[in-house]
Amino acid sequence: MKDLVLTEAGGDGREGISTVEVAPVRKAVWSRPARYRRLYPRQILSGLALLGADVVLLVAFTLLAQSIGQEVLGEAYAVFERAAWVTVGLMLLGISLLGCYSTVVMHPAAELRRLTVLTGLVYALPVGSMLIAMPLSTSHGLFLGGYWLAALVALPLGHLFARLLLARTEWWGVPVLVLATGGAGELAVQTMRRWPELGLRPVGILSDYYPVGDRLDEVPIVGRIQDAPQAGLRYGVRHAIVALAGQSHREVLELLERYSRYFRQLFVLPENPGMIAFWSTARSFEGLLGYGVQHSYWNLRSRMLKRAMDILGASVLLLLLLPLFAVVALMIKLDSPGPVFYRQMRMGRGGRCFPLLKFRTMYQDAERRLQELLQKRPDLREEYEVFHKLRNDPRVTRVGRYLRRFSIDELPQLWNVLRGDLSLVGPRAYMPEERFQMDGMDRIILQKRPGVTGLWQVSGRNGLTFEDRVRMDVHYIHNWTPWLDLYILARTVPVVLTGEGAC
Repeated sequence: MKDLVLTEAGGDGREGISTVEVAPVRKAVWSRPARYRRLYPRQILSGLALLGADVVLLVAFTLLAQSIGQEVLGEAYAVFERAAWVTVGLMLLGISLLGCYSTVVMHPAAELRRLTVLTGLVYALPVGSMLIAMPLSTSHGLFLGGYWLAALVALPLGHLFARLLLARTEWWGVPVLVLATGGAGELAVQTMRRWPELGLRPVGILSDYYPVGDRLDEVPIVGRIQDAPQAGLRYGVRHAIVALAGQSHREVLELLERYSRYFRQLFVLPENPGMIAFWSTARSFEGLLGYGVQHSYWNLRSRMLKRAMDILGASVLLLLLLPLFAVVALMIKLDSPGPVFYRQMRMGRGGRCFPLLKFRTMYQDAERRLQELLQKRPDLREEYEVFHKLRNDPRVTRVGRYLRRFSIDELPQLWNVLRGDLSLVGPRAYMPEERFQMDGMDRIILQKRPGVTGLWQVSGRNGLTFEDRVRMDVHYIHNWTPWLDLYILARTVPVVLTGEGAC
């Protein structure tokens, strides 16, 4: 059986009415068609681009370390110089062997964990070489310790940022077809578009439910599921995703047996509306597929580590951002009358309410303006009921629009992190009146501290429905690891800088 990755899909299983004519397949479905040969260099280019970014990062880091080490190490510098360049070669080899230059399958959160372990082991080489070669002074030891720690932080995160940036290009990743049973498929397409660093680019959908020629989230419906072998050859695609909608276990196995031979890799997305398994562990036992969740949140050591990361991160960020706070405060006072900060009651761990601190982005009579607008505009009232936000909110001040676009209004929440109300990364901080809309999921979500940022904020932010946010928060709690937190923090940076998904 081919590689399997699990997430959710849904649909009502209706039969479609349209068909498409495709040329019959004669034989040799494993042969590489001409169009695929044209696409294949793009896949290689993705890996080479990531390799090039790593080479630049490793060389720059090594040259910087050598410029410092030449002053500190003295006679011991020659040994360090040789070991440092050997380390660069070993790092590139190790990253390649780990499969990190493949643009598909491995999630960046898992990739970050592997790279951190690899970096820690490989960069012990120059440190160990120095310890064995000659006696070292205290200054030498401090330099080597700082060198190792800097590599442990800078190199894995640098690789991750390179992947995030390259994933935004048009040539990144591999093309895939979506085999959508019933009315499934939309969530699969949305997931691939939302997380381009996964390396999957949907180019067409095969479905017996949707009419051929229609589009699902800008991806065309190109045929029926039975046309998968011919469509794979026609579009030069060797990766496919099967989005299930209500199939029995026997039907799933028959589907895999029928179509897995035509694709190099077949990804299965079982129907499970309660979860979004971006980071769930795939499990297979005697042909049964399921979700593997970790529940690391319950581990005392993990919780202590998370709190330590919160305190350290919030303290450093508050000190660095004090000048920005002063500038923002002045702009708010000049723009409109009212206080600089705004406090809003939100639910924290255990359902306890606390005042969430933000920069004020609205006029003082904001609530009155909202009610008047919703009464006059039924279309906006419907938007507000679905998203609990308005894209063009008349309550927001001129300065407030920029603060919201780049999430600057949320920076004072770092004080809530120090107080223990929030975590740097976590579920959304819900308002008390939203609890009854959480469909019982508040029992899971409110067991943990909410976060300044989280999975939903790097997955579309205000473009997601309320139900989507709740599902993502539940999934985050079930699959939390420190590596997932680091990945979300890293992904938050480009989201904030570009204003992606902001109102």
